[in-house]
Order: sequence, then C-alpha cells, then structure tokens
Amino acid sequence: MKFIVSQGAIRAPQQPSVPARDSNGSDETAYSLRRRMSGRISARIPKSWILLACIGLLALNLRGPFVAVAPVVGPMQAELAFSPVMLGLLTSIPVLCFSLAAPLASLAARKFGAEFAVTLTILGVLAGVLVRSAGGPVLVVAGTVLIGLAITVGNIAAPLIIRRDFAPRRQGTAMGIYTAALNIGSFLTSVVTAPLADLAGWRFALGSVAVLAVAAIIVWTLAVGPRSAFLASAEDGGDTTLPPVSGTGWTTAGLTAGFAGQAFSYYGVTAWLPSYLHDELGMSVTGAGAASSIFQILAIVGGLGVPFAAKFMSTTAVAVTVGALWTAVPAGLLLAPQLWWLWSICGGIAQGGGITVIFIAIIRLARDQASAGRMSATVQGLGYCFAAVAPPLMGFVHDASGSWTPALLLVLVSVLTFFVSTTLAVRRVPKGR
Repeated sequence: MKFIVSQGAIRAPQQPSVPARDSNGSDETAYSLRRRMSGRISARIPKSWILLACIGLLALNLRGPFVAVAPVVGPMQAELAFSPVMLGLLTSIPVLCFSLAAPLASLAARKFGAEFAVTLTILGVLAGVLVRSAGGPVLVVAGTVLIGLAITVGNIAAPLIIRRDFAPRRQGTAMGIYTAALNIGSFLTSVVTAPLADLAGWRFALGSVAVLAVAAIIVWTLAVGPRSAFLASAEDGGDTTLPPVSGTGWTTAGLTAGFAGQAFSYYGVTAWLPSYLHDELGMSVTGAGAASSIFQILAIVGGLGVPFAAKFMSTTAVAVTVGALWTAVPAGLLLAPQLWWLWSICGGIAQGGGITVIFIAIIRLARDQASAGRMSATVQGLGYCFAAVAPPLMGFVHDASGSWTPALLLVLVSVLTFFVSTTLAVRRVPKGR
C-alpha cells in the first residue's frame, strides 16, 4: 500500500508553498517535497514507510515495559519481599501516570516539538527499564515511575505525529498500525518474559525490554536526523488548520466518557479474566493465563480492521459494531461462560478497535496541532483515571460478594458507557477529513 505523507517528519518554520507533484502524481508542496528529499535515510525508501516503522517501534515501547512485570511477580516478591499491594502498584503506577501526567505531556509536546517528545519517550523508557532492573525496591519503584512518565509523553506525541505527517485519508490506517503495534508489544513481552526469567533471572528478563528502546531510538534518529531528534523545537503552528467543528466541547466529553469506558473494561478484563476462567471453569493457572492471551492478541485485528471498515462504513456504524462486540464480553461470560473463547475473540477485536476509533476521531476533529494535543490530553487524562481503579475495584467487588457476577456487571456498565458515548461523539467527525 502506498502512503502519501502530507508533511515531512522534520519540523521547520513555515515557508511559502508552491504546488508540485510527486513521482506518483500526488499533489504536494515544493517545500514539503524538498524536506522529503533531505531525509537521512535513502530516498529510495518512501518516507511514509520510514515514518510507519518509527511509529510501530515507538508503540512497541509504550505497553511492553509495564506488562512485563506480571509474568515475574513470583520471583520479584521472593527477592524483594514486596506485599501483594506493592506488586499491584508496579502495574498501576504507569496507568496513574497516564492520567495525572497527561496535561504535562501535552504541554511538553507543544513546547519541545513532537520529534523531541518522541525522543524523550524512548530515552525515558530505556532509562526506566535499566533503573528498574538495577537494584532494590526503591530503584524498582523509581524505574516504574520513570517508565510511566515517559510512556505518557509518547501516548500524546504519537497521535500528533500521525495527524501532522499523514494525509487525512491515510491517518486511520496509520493509527490502526499504531494500535496494533501497542498490542503486539504487550503480547510479545508477556510471552518471552517468563522464559527469560527462568534462564537468567527476573532482572535480566525485565531489562531485556531495553532492546526495543535501543532499536526505536536508532531508527528514529536516522529518520528525522540528530538535530530534530535531540534539540527541542516548539511546534511552529504550520500544520494544516481546519475550520472549527461545532459542538467540539460536547464531542470531547463524549470521547472522554467513551475512552473511560474502554479503558476501565480493558484493564479490568485484563487483570481478572485469568482468575475468572480458573474459578468458574476450573482451568489451571497456566491454562487460564494462556487462554486470556486471546483477548490480547486479537486486538491487532481490531486495530487494523477499524480503518479498513471505515472505508466502507460510516464512523458511526464502525463505533456501533465495536460497541456490540465489547458488550458481548460481559454479557457472554454471564450467560454462556463455556463459550469464553468466543467472548475473548469479540473482546480482543473490540478493545483494539475501540481505542482506534477514539483516536481517529480526535485527530480528525481537532482544528490544529495544539487543539489535538489538548483534546488528547483531556480524553486520556480523565479516561485513564477509570482505568487505574478498574482492577482493584473489580477485585474488591468480587471479594465482597463472593461471586464474579457483580464484577462482570461493572464491566457491562462500562462497555455500555463506551458504546453509547462513543457512538454519539463520532457522529460529529467530519466526512472527508
């Protein structure tokens, strides 16, 4: 598939534009064309493919580093004498950072530029992974906080780069690839961490995630050049500015509610689906963990499927489809738990597609980069608050009731919130943007 990049990834002051056409006959400004030709990587490689590779490598680093903790909690607890609550915080801290630090991350992306923000993300993840693997309990917690803060910046910067550097008709596909890579990173990390820990210990296993960060910073530096990658440069405001969209405030509120429902459901199901399968269906702990991986890996289908479906369906129809798939998860587990594999498939597709729909709406509704950053920070900042409370709240409800039914009803309310709010919000996504 051939992508057209509307502007190069290297930012520079706005220059007068002269219409030109690239070698494939696509309209492009002469200034943008010169920037494309000045890339650090061979001009024979399309700039859009280079940018997609960078986005994919960045996304691999945005979930794997904190997902890696779950497979090695046993040896970590044995060596560090962490309580169960403390072990839970090692996965909750990054999610809290996603919420509390989102406004600061948006500000950093505007003040320092998207390229430098990506560099901060990758280097921050690299430093956090190494610190977390280097010492005792204090360093483990400090490294985890650093990882969470770094990933928060990346959560904001990635959609901004997709909005700025891809033509509107390609933004959905780029966002789908980004979402798919997020889940590939989670899946690969969860699969390889335990075997590596058996071979060389949990510190080596957690530290091995640094390989992804090293690969990402190398490719990123080659793509945008050392100057853009390592020197801060505020956004110049030269991106495409669209006319205001009426009702954007209400749309932001709807997307925020939808993201909150999506995030609560995802983190709640991720945390407790293995326990549910063990308790209700008698699966072994290992078998339940392996079975729940279906929920994670099928997100790739959702992330890539939403942009494809959007070519043939309205955004509203796509949101309704994703919402119906999400609703099938708690409803199915309540009514027909023996079909857990089917509900896991539905949920995997839904959770990958849901976040893609929301981010596509953000980048298409925002009238410029600054408003896109603010909208993204609002949606993610408030939404991840609900994500952070999902695992402990569901655990508390289960313990208090002695049954999984009330906990699954919580998930049902959450997915219905996503369903209704997102469907209403995306109706305002302008056509043809």
